[in-house]
Amino acid sequence: MSIDWHALGTVLVVALVSTVGLVGVFTLGVVGLSRPQGRGGAQTAARSGAAYTCFAACAAAVGYGIYLIVSK
Repeated sequence: MSIDWHALGTVLVVALVSTVGLVGVFTLGVVGLSRPQGRGGAQTAARSGAAYTCFAACAAAVGYGIYLIVSK
């Protein structure tokens, strides 16, 4: 039995980078919605829109992961 250490290391690095990236994007979305809302309607809408864009990116990444699992 032989272990391909290069492939194992590649999987480890990709898993760590994608996990940290996904958690970071989700955190930006939570922070965007949890900040105190100002008086300006445009600023509030822009912040909410950016937060929902972060959540949509997370949902797209999860959906793509599920697609990869199901398609193989």
